Amino acid sequence: MNLAIRGIEADFGEAQEDSFKRDLHPDLRADYVLANPPFNDSDWHRRDDDVRWQYGVPPKGNANFAWVQHFIYHLAPQGMAGFVLANGSMSSNQSGEGEIRRAIIEADLVDCMVALPGQLFYSTQIPVCLWFISKNKQADGKRGLRDRRGHTLFIDARKLGTLTDRVHRELTEDDLHKITGTYHAWRAAKPATPYQDLPGFCKSASAADIAAHGHVLTPGRYVGAEAVEDEGEPFDEKMPRLVAELEALFAESAALEETIRGNWREMGHGR
Repeated sequence: MNLAIRGIEADFGEAQEDSFKRDLHPDLRADYVLANPPFNDSDWHRRDDDVRWQYGVPPKGNANFAWVQHFIYHLAPQGMAGFVLANGSMSSNQSGEGEIRRAIIEADLVDCMVALPGQLFYSTQIPVCLWFISKNKQADGKRGLRDRRGHTLFIDARKLGTLTDRVHRELTEDDLHKITGTYHAWRAAKPATPYQDLPGFCKSASAADIAAHGHVLTPGRYVGAEAVEDEGEPFDEKMPRLVAELEALFAESAALEETIRGNWREMGHGR
């Protein structure tokens, strides 16, 4: 349906049906995969001996890691995949999902993880994450990529975005540029602006770092707290100043209140 709406002609194979449940393209190896699969789908059929389950048999009650392995299986040797999943995929250990995630991480396939703010979708308000998978993290001169083996980039973008109404949020062009620019700078062999970790936003973590966190891929675990600018004012000087400012505000508030009461009395209301 998505393809038809966009006027894209495609080879559906021998039948136009769900090629996730019945893989009609077993020999397909794609350079790029871009997908937004159903979140936490429990209504799906699986065969335990499916060749796509290279990193572990996904649980019958949740198809998240079936989709992840479906994408990985169909990537070419230099292929990359980018897809949206529910946040649970980054940390869940239920029904063997943690073991599948660990195997994918130890295969050095996870290139980047992005945590997004909630309320981005009209169909659900839950926050989601972006997975970026790379079959080969070695340096690639033709594509201008540096050697990223043994490392994964984490981006925490949960604070980005602007509310368009009470229940919907959108990422601005500046937000998108900040996310994509960070990822491209981290991957590039010769970026225009060199990549650097930014506390509270991004962190390039090693495989050992990820293992130390139990193979959890939640960016907040790695980026740390946002740096607070040090004003250079000693605490024993700053605290009395803040107290004095607060007392001045209290006095100003009391004077304003008395003025309002006086105006109210002049109008013949109250005492």
